Amino acid sequence: MPRGTGVRAVVMTMGALHEGHATLIRTARRRVGPEGQVVVTVFVNPLQFGAGEDLDRYPRTLDADVELAAAAGADVVFAPSVDEVYPGGEPQIRIAAGPMGTLLEGASRPGHFDGVLTVVAKLLHLTAPDLAFYGQKDAQQLAVITRMAADLNFPVEIVGVPTVREDDGLALSSRNRYLSGPERCTALALSAALFAARDRLAAEEALRVRAASVGHHPAPDRAAALAALGEDRAAADAHAVAYAAAGALHGPAVARAAARAVLDDAARLDPPLTLDYLALVDPSDFTEVPDAYEGEAILAVAAKVGTTRLIDNIRLVFGAGRPEATAAHQGGATTEASDTADTADTADRADTADTVTSAAAAPSPAAPSPSAPSVTSTPPTPPPTTPQGPLGATR
Repeated sequence: MPRGTGVRAVVMTMGALHEGHATLIRTARRRVGPEGQVVVTVFVNPLQFGAGEDLDRYPRTLDADVELAAAAGADVVFAPSVDEVYPGGEPQIRIAAGPMGTLLEGASRPGHFDGVLTVVAKLLHLTAPDLAFYGQKDAQQLAVITRMAADLNFPVEIVGVPTVREDDGLALSSRNRYLSGPERCTALALSAALFAARDRLAAEEALRVRAASVGHHPAPDRAAALAALGEDRAAADAHAVAYAAAGALHGPAVARAAARAVLDDAARLDPPLTLDYLALVDPSDFTEVPDAYEGEAILAVAAKVGTTRLIDNIRLVFGAGRPEATAAHQGGATTEASDTADTADTADRADTADTVTSAAAAPSPAAPSPSAPSVTSTPPTPPPTTPQGPLGATR
């Protein structure tokens, strides 16, 4: 479909849309404005499913997906078949995710990110967007897509949007529907572990600030100083402050330990949580950060409950270094959609299906009325007089 003079945004999904996807669409709608276009793709990509994974049972709910997309402000739903995306069968040429694609999710699911990047590249060419929105819950997916766009000069801005969580803290995911009641209770350990790390880190930072304010006085003087600050438990605080001032606590190690304790407890539940990985990584390359690390990091977790595999993550900042943008966002390839109305604290597999985002926001006044978008397997027509970008990506 022609888009006129407005900006075009794309939200890529594998269907089974939920409130997380709706928030992505609403965020895109606000960003492009009333003159822009929002395209939602629905495509279950076989290239990113490994042997024994749930390709065949992955939910297909196109009619419901179209209704949700329309209500959230989409103009068109692009729902091609496998034969249309991969004419002649699986492609002989694929995009390799490189070293970042072999870590964490890539180690657990070899070749997964090659499949993700191959379909994302094809859909970017077919939909020709100016902006592409992805959820921060799938943090590693967002990172490899951002890197691909930068390294291969795709003429598109990659926008990361914070994770949407349900009231109990569980990150929204299409796979949550597979959880039984008891399994869901166990699955809450993923978000609980992340929040425990965040809260323990905040407590440590508070101790360090207090230690700096009290100074390095003998213990009685320190207790008196704390009492002068209005502390009721001067002796206990004096001990804690002395411990913090001595440098016994280290942010990354404390965060890992706090999260690990919650996950270890969950492994003893019925049904148990089976941990795949817990990792505290540099957002730029997803390698583990050292204990002396300062700056932004991603604490990521993946685990199985029953037969359902879930992932989640949270962003933490250590030490004095609090950069405006992480290394993963440098180079201008990625921005963060900070204008989302109700962002939740920052989610199942790192795949194109579950691009989940910040908590639900009401459609802006500029958003179109929720009339049903057109559904097509034909990609939206690019503007008639635009040049070809790198790799033939039309802008």
